[in-house]
Amino acid sequence: MSTILQLITNLYIPIFSAISVGFGISFILTHRRFKNRFNASLQEIVPKKLGQFLFWIGVPISIINFLHQADLSGNVFMAPVIAWVAILLALGLSWLGFRPYLKEIEPSTQGSFLLSSMFGNTGYMGFPVTLLLPQLGAEYFGWALFYDLLGTLLGAYGLGVFLALRFGHAVEGKKSNPWFILLQVIIKNPTVFAFILGLFLRQITFPSLLAISLNGFAWSVVMLSLILMGIRLQQLSSWRNIKPSAMAVSVRMLLVPIIVAMGLTALGFSGPPRLVMVLQSGMPCAFATIVISDNYGLNREVVVGAVALSSIMLLITLPLWLWGFSTW
Repeated sequence: MSTILQLITNLYIPIFSAISVGFGISFILTHRRFKNRFNASLQEIVPKKLGQFLFWIGVPISIINFLHQADLSGNVFMAPVIAWVAILLALGLSWLGFRPYLKEIEPSTQGSFLLSSMFGNTGYMGFPVTLLLPQLGAEYFGWALFYDLLGTLLGAYGLGVFLALRFGHAVEGKKSNPWFILLQVIIKNPTVFAFILGLFLRQITFPSLLAISLNGFAWSVVMLSLILMGIRLQQLSSWRNIKPSAMAVSVRMLLVPIIVAMGLTALGFSGPPRLVMVLQSGMPCAFATIVISDNYGLNREVVVGAVALSSIMLLITLPLWLWGFSTW
């Protein structure tokens, strides 16, 4: 019972309260009186500006803060390897396991199905889950960060774009070379530079006032990230192509984490490191898949449905992974 209460108070209440706030803000901003002087909808402006603040300032600073507190000893550098194994495992399970079904649908829907099953929201959702769980916290943030940056980020804008070009097409004005796109994403992503800077700053002891201020700011960013998720979820509207979305979610949030957990256990991983990897491999479908599908002519409805459905599914899967992999 105490474990259930911990889960509710430490994870569910803060995460879903913040998401609900974002959901409510987005709903209120749909009212027609919320127009700015340029006659643009605040429902579009607010998440855009909040996303830009988090992308350029909030998340990079919070990464430096939590990386300064994280334990990077042991096998933490195995996290990207596990991330890539999970990505390729999802691709294999989706392509081979659902091959008869995939032959019956259009290539653009095939691509959306594969992307949805392969890439999880290991940043905006994975980071808060890792940080808020009493079994994990900032000490194990390094595992989640390495998984996201060197696994999901590189995978989505490398292999993900390659698959999008294979099953879709580049929208006019968009670059079609996946290697160029990946390089562009890395160069323009401040998170990558914050990660490198954070590794160097680990050798420096911050003054107490700076450490307290950074930590307070970083936790505010965690909650703002969840509020932004709530805003984006409220703006998702497509549930028409639910069958491929549901199948992709079953791979993303059930099959992959179970197999990853079995593999990690067989290799001798246990305790918090294994729990972080299982949770990251079972995160909801990434919002990045919507961006990729829009830019490369894939079936947007499938991706949007998968993001929405998997976000709801997280309510069910989180206690399963915690019960299964934090007790032994």
